[in-house]
This record gives sequence, structure tokens and C-alpha cells, in this order.
Amino acid sequence: MNPFFRGVVDLFLYRQKKSTELVAHHSYSAAKEVKRQRAFIKREFRNSIFIILGILSAGFGLESFLLPNKFIDGGVTGISLLITALTNWPLPLLIICLNIPFIYLGFNQVNRNFAFKTMFAIAGLALCITYVHYPIVTSDKLLVSVFGGAFLGAGIGLAMRGGGVLDGTEVLALYVSRKSGITIGDVILIVNVIIFSAAAVVLSVETALYSVLTYLSASKTIDFIIEGIEEYLGVTIISVHTEEMRLMIIEKMGRGVTIYQGKRGFAKQGEKLHEMDIVFTVITRLEIAKLNAEIERIDRNAFVVMSSIKDTKGGMIKKRPLKH
Repeated sequence: MNPFFRGVVDLFLYRQKKSTELVAHHSYSAAKEVKRQRAFIKREFRNSIFIILGILSAGFGLESFLLPNKFIDGGVTGISLLITALTNWPLPLLIICLNIPFIYLGFNQVNRNFAFKTMFAIAGLALCITYVHYPIVTSDKLLVSVFGGAFLGAGIGLAMRGGGVLDGTEVLALYVSRKSGITIGDVILIVNVIIFSAAAVVLSVETALYSVLTYLSASKTIDFIIEGIEEYLGVTIISVHTEEMRLMIIEKMGRGVTIYQGKRGFAKQGEKLHEMDIVFTVITRLEIAKLNAEIERIDRNAFVVMSSIKDTKGGMIKKRPLKH
């Protein structure tokens, strides 16, 4: 073939190949973007359901238990309830007005998405209290404090699972802790001590004490909603039978495992530190007894360290144990 025509043909084939590769690349990118958008919509839909359920639960706790008996809770919601008990000002209006500064703080301290969800949750709670009328369940003070706090705490916890909050105290605590170095828990504790002290003065000591019980009930419910019943534990195992430990965790516990390279530190000056493998895994509190029994069977002299873990993601944590 003539070299000129050969060059033309080669150029044409090269361009065809590049065009095909470009189309394939764009198709892959488009498919990846569609998949990402679907995952985002699915996640936000789930978060919206959490927030709506949280609004309904918190509204039920307020209208059916706390409001009729003039009990309060901690945080901004507690301040709103306290002002309502003293002045009869509408609670929905107070909830919105008192949380506006904290929504702004959330926008600056966290992100825009968090601030939008928080605004949606707080506005939804105000509308729920205004237009959804729940029946009064009981007037027994103990039941009111326990179950009112439980439903309010469940609402706050569900809203947090959805990516927002129903109470601006957490945002304030985050802001203060970043500025002053005080922990978030200490900030929330200080705010609530002030609120309950004010309740003891302007309402009564008895009401303040029942309100403290409401707050404790709400706090425990929030922890349960966010962390779940299965508290996670990180387990570090130091043993000469590393391989047997690894296989036991994978095959009998059905959990993932990580191996660290380490050295034994118990030695005199000048002595060589012996290298060894260190096993790390994450289990639930319900599996402690089984794991300890298996470790005891393999190596009674194994050194085991367990520590609490707030949350985990990925791996084999949420999978069922493997079956033999």
C-alpha cells in the first residue's frame, strides 16, 4: 500500500480508537455519577424519614406528658418549656425563636446541610405541636417524667440519626468547646444545671427534681437510639499463638481481624526485644463471654485489652457470625 494512504488509514483508525475510548470513559463517568446521585437520594430520603419520626416522637412526648404537667427538660427545649410555664407564651414560637442563633452557629461551625436539616427539624417540631393534637396519657408525675423524657429523647435521637438536631444546645456546646477547650459534655452539663436551678426557684423544687429525671430519661434514650443495643468493644490480644487467635476470630466469631507488628517491651537494658504479632478485632458486648472462652482455650496466658468504641463503619461488624 502507498505510504501516504497507509498513513491516512492509520490516522483514521487511531482517531476511531480514541473516540471509542472517550465514549467509553464518558459512559463510565456518567454511570458512576448516576450511581452516586441515587445513593445520595436514598441516603437523604432515609435521613428525612428519621427526622420526621423524631418530630412526631418529640411532639408526642411534649404534648402528652410534659406540657400538661408543666415539666421541663434540659437544653433549649427546657428553656422554652420553662418560659411557657411562666408566661403562657406559645411553645412553638419560643422553640423557633430560641433556636435561630444556634441554627446560625451550626451553619458556621458544622456545614450548610446540617443547618438546613436542623432548621427543618425545629420548624417541623413547632408545626407538629401547633397542628397535631396528641391525647394526654397520664398525670402521674413519675410516669410523666420517665416516659415524657423517653419519647422526647427518642425524637432528638432520631433527628440526630437523620443528620440534624431538635435542640440547639449541642451546637452551642460544640462552639464553646472549640473556643475554650471545655468538653462538650461539660458545657451541656453546665447549661442544664442552670436551667434546673432556675426551675427550682421559679416553679418548685419537686418539679425541678422530676425534670431532672425527665432529662436523664431523655439522655439514656438518645444514647440508645444513636448507639443501639450492641455497644462495640475494641479487643487487643497479645499472645504467642497469633495465628490460632486470628483463625478463631474469623471462623468462630465471624469477625474481621487486623494484625499489628510489635515488640515485647519487658526486657532488661541491652537485651533484644522480640518481635511478635498483635491481634486486634471489634466485637459487641454480647460476644465478650464467647470470645473470652475461646481465648482461654487457645492461650490462658494471653494478654487481652478491651476498650469501648462509640461507632464503627464497614468491615464485618454488622454481619452475622459465619456458620460452620
